[in-house]
Amino acid sequence: MGSGVQEQRASLTQGEVLPLASSSQSEVSYEGLKHTRSVLNSLFSGALAGAVAKTAVAPLDRTKIIFQVSSARFSAKEAYRLIYRTYLKDGFFSLWRGNSATMVRVIPYAAIQFCAHEQYKRLLGGYYGFQGKALPPLPRLLAGSMAGTTAAMLTYPLDMVRARMAVTPKEMYSNILHVFVRISREEGLKTLYRGFTPTILGVVPYAGLSFFTYETLKKLHAEQSGRPQPYSYERLAFGACAGLIGQSASYPLDVVRRRMQTAGVTGHTYGTILGTMKEIVAEEGVIRGLYKGLSMNWVKGPIAVGISFTTFDLTQILLRKLHQMGYTAR
Repeated sequence: MGSGVQEQRASLTQGEVLPLASSSQSEVSYEGLKHTRSVLNSLFSGALAGAVAKTAVAPLDRTKIIFQVSSARFSAKEAYRLIYRTYLKDGFFSLWRGNSATMVRVIPYAAIQFCAHEQYKRLLGGYYGFQGKALPPLPRLLAGSMAGTTAAMLTYPLDMVRARMAVTPKEMYSNILHVFVRISREEGLKTLYRGFTPTILGVVPYAGLSFFTYETLKKLHAEQSGRPQPYSYERLAFGACAGLIGQSASYPLDVVRRRMQTAGVTGHTYGTILGTMKEIVAEEGVIRGLYKGLSMNWVKGPIAVGISFTTFDLTQILLRKLHQMGYTAR
């Protein structure tokens, strides 16, 4: 009997069961590595997408912000005059003033947003039983809203800095760090989060509808065309539609947050969301105030969002192909 137990122990030490445990551990390790690589790919692709898109429309974006935070009446003609006067006075590259602050903000923002969207899609897909497939409409909307909220919460002070640099002369703030230091010293640290509430309220419909529209159009395209992947120009068109719908839905809150962010340098004392809205409407009206610059956004927004979504998708595809060809670490 003793020899039987010894034989069993001997057989265990020789590893009749151990290979199964080792195999299981290797599968878990492989899945963990695969997930980590997916997250890193999403972060890199999102960062690149945000940088390319925002740089492409930076002059229009800066012009829109200047009109948003002033009481001057907006028109396409006045926007063109502002761009031209800026070019004559400060040179061509002045049209990208504040873009360095935009990059400091948009690179982490876009990286977090796109990566979070992929993770929320995976989590919601597992919960609803749609893992690896297109999500149903409600989870699709929820994934986009949660991704935008996550990114906005983590990067908001950078958005404040970018707005300040866009509407002030270069003599006022020499660089990004100077903006942080001067705001903290002269207006208090809490100023860095002024306009945070309308930002979150605005980003929920904006990000939700943007991602929802883009994912929905890709799904419908696949069903109608029989092609799993749309062409690049089709991705741009889908992204443009997504940007148009998302930004139009959340635009008044975008105006409010800009007014609140720049109150310290424009002479206003905007305090609450409703108070800011009432003051804007009283001075400028609903359409000319809360929707000021929207027509420019209909040009800038679809271009930026289309470039952003397309760059993200194509970079993801490229990284997967490079991995399959053995150019990236396994």
